Amino acid sequence: MAKRKAPGTTGKGKFYRIEVRPKGDFVLFRNQDVGKKGGLERLAGKRKSGSWATVSWLVGKDKAHIDAHGHLKIDDAKARTALKQIRGHVVHVKGDVFHAHPRNVPERAKPTPAMRRAQKKNIKKAQAARRKKK
Repeated sequence: MAKRKAPGTTGKGKFYRIEVRPKGDFVLFRNQDVGKKGGLERLAGKRKSGSWATVSWLVGKDKAHIDAHGHLKIDDAKARTALKQIRGHVVHVKGDVFHAHPRNVPERAKPTPAMRRAQKKNIKKAQAARRKKK
């Protein structure tokens, strides 16, 4: 007997799922339609602390496509503006499932690699300016 396949892994669904945060961080989930019915949906999750956050976005297949590099490109302008909280590329995982990073980074994950690079660059600039003064 074949094992049941997880939702979104077969690639036959009506939506592309963009995972933003890990599902394990949440205890309760709610689906919300954003804009008109069927185009864009937000899966919100409630943490143990009681705060709510976006777990993933569901984008209708008629509003997006996958490019040659495996990145999800959103064609619909309204859906693109609603997804402003996604940072960087939307990378393909499996089937209709994609992964992206949220725009807001938790304090425990700071400094991020980008922040560290910027700090290093600024320190080098300051040292170079100091050497010029002498």
